[in-house]
Amino acid sequence: MGQLSERSAGAAWEHLRRLPVWLPPALLTLAVTVTGLGSAQLWRDELATWSAATRSPGDLARLAGTIDAATGPYYLLMHLWTRVFGDSTIALRVPAVLAMTVAAGLLAVLGARLVDRRGGLFAGLLFAVLPGTSRYGQEARPYALATMLAVLATVLLVTALRRPSWSRWAGYAAAVAALGLIHLIALTVLAAHALVVLIAWWRGPAPAGIATPAQPDAGRDRRVWRWLVAVVPVALLAGPLLIKARTQQSRQLNWVHLARLDDLTALPGGVTQSSVVGGLLVGVAALGAARLGRRALLPVGAVLLPVLLLFAAGTVVPLWVPRYLVFVVPFACLLAGAALAAVAAPAALVVVVLAGLLGLPDQAALRRTHEWPRSAPVDYAGAARVIADGQRPGDAVVYSPRHSWLFLDLGIEYHLGDPPRDVLVTEDEVRRSDLWAAECPEPARCLAGTTRVWLVVSGRHAEPLAAVSGAKGDALRADFTVTQVWQRPGLTVALLTSRPDR
Repeated sequence: MGQLSERSAGAAWEHLRRLPVWLPPALLTLAVTVTGLGSAQLWRDELATWSAATRSPGDLARLAGTIDAATGPYYLLMHLWTRVFGDSTIALRVPAVLAMTVAAGLLAVLGARLVDRRGGLFAGLLFAVLPGTSRYGQEARPYALATMLAVLATVLLVTALRRPSWSRWAGYAAAVAALGLIHLIALTVLAAHALVVLIAWWRGPAPAGIATPAQPDAGRDRRVWRWLVAVVPVALLAGPLLIKARTQQSRQLNWVHLARLDDLTALPGGVTQSSVVGGLLVGVAALGAARLGRRALLPVGAVLLPVLLLFAAGTVVPLWVPRYLVFVVPFACLLAGAALAAVAAPAALVVVVLAGLLGLPDQAALRRTHEWPRSAPVDYAGAARVIADGQRPGDAVVYSPRHSWLFLDLGIEYHLGDPPRDVLVTEDEVRRSDLWAAECPEPARCLAGTTRVWLVVSGRHAEPLAAVSGAKGDALRADFTVTQVWQRPGLTVALLTSRPDR
């Protein structure tokens, strides 16, 4: 029986060897990420993407001037996408699926060039089964695109170092510029690129871990200068974006705390979306780094330098968010692929399968909700159905809290399509060039004449009116009574009717 299994695994490996190295990882990633693509409803960050992407380019430019400038180019890209493919949950997430699919294929190519074909193949397959690949490959946010562009830029860097030419450096420059526009923090991968370029210029490509053709290298002394020229477009395009984003940091990242040492230990689980799978990846990657020696310089640098740079900055400025570092995961997988390439193919495939099995609980959980913690989902769709089932002409809706990252109004509007009149709004998000609308400073006056109000409150409340603070709560309690209450995960919906003596 054991011999039969070994022969079957050997036959499977022979089939894999005949395919282009990028194809199996890409197909596996595509299959995994499209599974349950629309199961989890849009979460708060994706609702922000929807709100921005459905605005005009002019409104997007004004939004970038107020908040979220760093994500502005991604929003513009998603605006163009939604104009063609619509704004359904699946449509909004497909670009991330495609980006992760391409990233897996490019990772296999990079592994084949830095290690060998087997190393690239196993790196790509391992990347495909990570829960984090599914999580960020199923999210309408820029992290999957940043991951793809980080790997693409690194592939093009290796190509340019092996066979220097202006056309190859131009391709690298374009990829790095796109990376900076999509995700500013992902530009920290340039620290690893700079280190490799410097060593390749000083001592040649081989000491930098880059295999080169056998012919003499006439362009060796020009490598560092060509690299410097290649990163000029990044400074020109991303520089102003960085300056603007820095002025918006207090609004954009007011929920982030300064980094602490124990944040580093939680990072593998954060970026892979599974503590056990993250630990496995780190252990196997460490073995791969030891095996590669100097060839590990680029992938090790592409993992450690962005992490250390963001951590150092995060101890001074609130910046440390694990998902911002998702783009380093492929390089950790490359190191792990190098370790797997050193053992028999059946044993390596067993490790890949084991990683997939260990991540199954997290894979299932992330397809139920994208909220974190996953034990606290927010059911915008359920709340919207409650309102849709009981809505009457002339009804109004009130949200509490209004100015929070839960985006209660966006969640209800997305799922309801034609929501009741948002009675307290004096200036909507688009007119304010913001992610939040402005509310009436005198709620009692704005509520005058309204007989039925749908109140949407975050959290679970037996007495939803008591959960509304300030003048808004006072006005609602003075003029309305609770007729019925519905509890949905993360939300409470109440139908309020005006008091008979009003």
